[in-house]
Amino acid sequence: MNVNITISYKIFNDIYKPFLNDKSRYLIFYGGGSSGKSYFIAQRYIYKCLNQKMNLLVVRQTGNTNRDSTFALLKHIISEWKVDSLFKVSESNLRIKCVNGNEIIFRGLDDAEKIKSVTFENGELTDVWVEEATECQEVAINQLKVRMRGGTSDKQMVLSFNPVSINHWIKRHFIDSGIATVCHSTYKDNKYLTDEDRKTLEAFKETDPYYYAVYCLGEWGVLGKTFFDAKKITYRLREIKEPLKRGSFIYDINNNKISNVKFVEDKEGFIDIYDIPKKGYPYVLAGDTAGEGSDYFIGQVIDNITGKQVCKLRKQFDADEYTRQMYCLGMYYNEALIAIEANFDTYPIKKLYEYGYHKQYVREREDNYTDKHIKSFGFKTTAITRPLILSMLQEIINEHAELIMDKDTLEEMLTFVRNTKGRPEAQEGAHDDLIMALAIVYYARTQQRMKVEVISNNKDYFNFDAEKQSSNDVYQDYGSEIVVI
Repeated sequence: MNVNITISYKIFNDIYKPFLNDKSRYLIFYGGGSSGKSYFIAQRYIYKCLNQKMNLLVVRQTGNTNRDSTFALLKHIISEWKVDSLFKVSESNLRIKCVNGNEIIFRGLDDAEKIKSVTFENGELTDVWVEEATECQEVAINQLKVRMRGGTSDKQMVLSFNPVSINHWIKRHFIDSGIATVCHSTYKDNKYLTDEDRKTLEAFKETDPYYYAVYCLGEWGVLGKTFFDAKKITYRLREIKEPLKRGSFIYDINNNKISNVKFVEDKEGFIDIYDIPKKGYPYVLAGDTAGEGSDYFIGQVIDNITGKQVCKLRKQFDADEYTRQMYCLGMYYNEALIAIEANFDTYPIKKLYEYGYHKQYVREREDNYTDKHIKSFGFKTTAITRPLILSMLQEIINEHAELIMDKDTLEEMLTFVRNTKGRPEAQEGAHDDLIMALAIVYYARTQQRMKVEVISNNKDYFNFDAEKQSSNDVYQDYGSEIVVI
């Protein structure tokens, strides 16, 4: 039976009201400290327990931590709402039972056998609340998901936590994947905080900006020693906006000639444009192909007058389509200088040349047979160039983080750390494709002009026809043969 208790919506913080009756399979509450998220979740479960059929399993990584946290909180709500007579609370085995037969059981993920043996007197498990979920192992949460299968009831898992590492598996699995409904909150959303509490939290803006961003505003932080300045990146993430356009290029191709290029906007597209090309401005485009340990092809574009990041390409696809999109992107940005990494796959470099795109970054290399220095298209990442380009990018972040416009690129920087030997690299499970392409683009920019070119008003400047491509190509400045390799 249900217990008819009227609860005023006024008791809930406004940000949480839309989630009171949410039936999503996975529901995430995360954000800063003192946001009241755990308090609301406890309110929500007592409300559900009184008004509908429900059996709840509350878990934390360590079972005994429930007593002074989740168990105590739910007891507090029962007392505050003056419904003590409707619940039987067992302190010894951490159980709460409602007169309508609904039950709440508390366990720890540190004892898998106890989780497996959980049974309810009336009915099946319908709800799971994982408090401080970032403390839990992925395998343990997966076991809970298995427990939720089957039966006839609508089942739901709620996870609550303060964000820790931006590379945490929960972010990837539940949030980035889009499988969960998400509520992000901060102390600013908690109407029950006192003015003194707010002043204490806001004082961290000056005394410890990083702590304020991560622990007060609930932004994703980092664990370990990051290569780039985590504070500057975290602050920059709070400032950036959505791209002006998102989409990809469509085109015609015939006899290795690309024409009729158009950018088509699409919310599911893989090219983000932050600044449209300006007449007469020089741009540089760098690419990182999907090599070892990478699943993505990358393109990063900067305005070579200001150094501002103006566009990002990121997608899992074949090298042929990547090359065509890079061709179109380069032409779109005023025949940009293109610098593609040549370490793993030189196909895009060669194919761009076949398409008539000769304005590519040129490097010198030593011929193995003649010991002569010859020129080749493409950037080569080596033991010498890698630390150099990364140090250059590190300096840009330190002095001009405002030049970086892309959220994915900045988040990747937060998972780029020094290993035990001091070598900067992506954390396990993370990527560095966007970082490397951005580092290459800043290094390669010296081979592109850094002045605005005066363009006649009657000139068709954005001409995508390969046969009419400008002959003012970088490779001609060297006065010697260039090997396409």
